[in-house]
Amino acid sequence: FRTPLATAVTGGDRISNSESPIPGGGDDYTQSQGEVNKQPNIEELKKRMEQSRLRKLRGDLDQLIESDPKLRALRPHLKIDLVQEGLRIQIIDSQNRPMFRTGSADVEPYMRDILRAIAPVLNGIPNRISLSGHTDDFPYASGEKGYSNWELSADRANASRRELMVGGLDSGKVLRVVGMAATMRLSDRGPDDAVNRRISLLVLNKQAEQAILHENAESQNEPVSALEEPEVAPQVSVPTMPSAEPR
Repeated sequence: FRTPLATAVTGGDRISNSESPIPGGGDDYTQSQGEVNKQPNIEELKKRMEQSRLRKLRGDLDQLIESDPKLRALRPHLKIDLVQEGLRIQIIDSQNRPMFRTGSADVEPYMRDILRAIAPVLNGIPNRISLSGHTDDFPYASGEKGYSNWELSADRANASRRELMVGGLDSGKVLRVVGMAATMRLSDRGPDDAVNRRISLLVLNKQAEQAILHENAESQNEPVSALEEPEVAPQVSVPTMPSAEPR
């Protein structure tokens, strides 16, 4: 009843630029609300752009491998796929052609060729990298009390990091280097299969990178409050009943 008659009849000045005769604009005569200005989801756009970059990186790596005869011969040792955390590049061992010398982190020449060749390609996108080393479950004689597959897998991951740096990988590109021992074997293989001996290089998407940073920020910067002594309920004295006399 507060709307002037002229405005009610003519519709007055509309805030929306819509040509619709409905006050507030739109196509639905049952709607009384004005048009909603739909803005693109910025975060969703960023994710799509990142996925596009990772797919392009995968294509660049495939092209690099196919164009280099030495790398093309090593193609069976390379597995490149998009995973939830980003683009994963796995360099896989084989029974006849190991990537490292047996029981050590000494890099074989062909493994060195792979790492040094892909380093410049990885510089093409801003994403950071996580390196993990994996072994089979064949144990050392000393078991896990001495030098074990845990140390070996970490040493091999670090040796791979050094070869990437020699190949020209940008400083600060590597976010994490870990040794996984035999805990993450390939699902379709036995625990002692040679393909379980591998280096996994993960080009992290932003979400995975933030998860790693958040995990470490929590563990290093947030103090753990001292545990408080649990409150002890006050003891209530209960009067003792006189013991019954034997009959």
